[in-house]
Amino acid sequence: MEQKEPQSSMSKDINILYNEAVELLKELITTPSFSKEEGDTAALIGKFFALKGIAASRVGNNIFALNEHFDESKPTILLNSHHDTVKPNKGYTLNPFEAIEKEAKLFGLGSNDAGGSLVALIATFLHFYPLQNLNYNLALAATAEEEISGTGGIEMILPFLPKINCAIVGEPTQMQMAVAERGLMVLDCVAHGKAGHAARNEGENALYKAIKDIEWFQNYPFEKNSELLGACKFNVTSIETENKQHNVVPAQCRFIVDVRVNELYSFDELLQIIKANVQSDVTPRSTRLKSTNIALNHPLVQAGTTLGRTYYGSPTTSDKALMPFPALKIGPGDSARSHTADEFIYTNEIKEGIELYIQLLNQLLL
Repeated sequence: MEQKEPQSSMSKDINILYNEAVELLKELITTPSFSKEEGDTAALIGKFFALKGIAASRVGNNIFALNEHFDESKPTILLNSHHDTVKPNKGYTLNPFEAIEKEAKLFGLGSNDAGGSLVALIATFLHFYPLQNLNYNLALAATAEEEISGTGGIEMILPFLPKINCAIVGEPTQMQMAVAERGLMVLDCVAHGKAGHAARNEGENALYKAIKDIEWFQNYPFEKNSELLGACKFNVTSIETENKQHNVVPAQCRFIVDVRVNELYSFDELLQIIKANVQSDVTPRSTRLKSTNIALNHPLVQAGTTLGRTYYGSPTTSDKALMPFPALKIGPGDSARSHTADEFIYTNEIKEGIELYIQLLNQLLL
């Protein structure tokens, strides 16, 4: 049964919401907010809510707010996106901290990833904020450190939120539904040998041992392939020895493996496979960023399908990986523009995002 949106004189007109969202995004663009340095944008978002008469709380550089008629007896949906950015690359021809609107585009660092999603979700929250008799509660969280998967972001704020039943995570997906994400695990590997003089062919060359292990990573045939995410992937991305002398056989060789995991393998399972097949010592840096998926029969996905949205598996990782509840990644913009020089979002994508977020929540029945 579709939710019938309550009528309220306080509910916002879409055009007003859109204009406010674009103005907020312009302010965010002009306020640098690199990961771990988001204090000014957190203050900006907090001030935005204060001017609306909405009580918002701050935990670290994270801001959250609840709908006006919050009811603990109802399920709660989290609307989440991030306000931190990567640093601008050297290819920029425009000032990354100047919000430039031209040719139906809004240029600026963080405009696409994920400023457009963030302001569209804030606008959606404003639309529903004063409404009574909703079927659910809404919590809005603008979080930090997403770009580095830091512990000062979504993980920090979750203990301060009410019980969350499911979430909408705003990332640039062209408003299609990313129902699954690859997990990420980084491995530090050390091959051990024995130092010796190269001229006398002494010792055990740790570099050769590392190469054998690297060949295993390159050629391992994964048995379980995901329909949404494909096969898991190993990529060796760095190798070095501490020895810089040409005539000394290296006693140690270190290399790094980037592991992208589908939803069919756990990190523990992969680590057992790896350790049974390589000689090197293998140490995971973290096992926090697990592969995630939301069931295709979940009400969020069903609501999106009703609205003509398609679903897919995302190769990128987001804060969805750190959420212990079902989450759907969907938002305006295009992931292909993220982290690129002269980043931009089409302004009509923001308006479409607001409209579709509102329609999605109106369709939803938990």
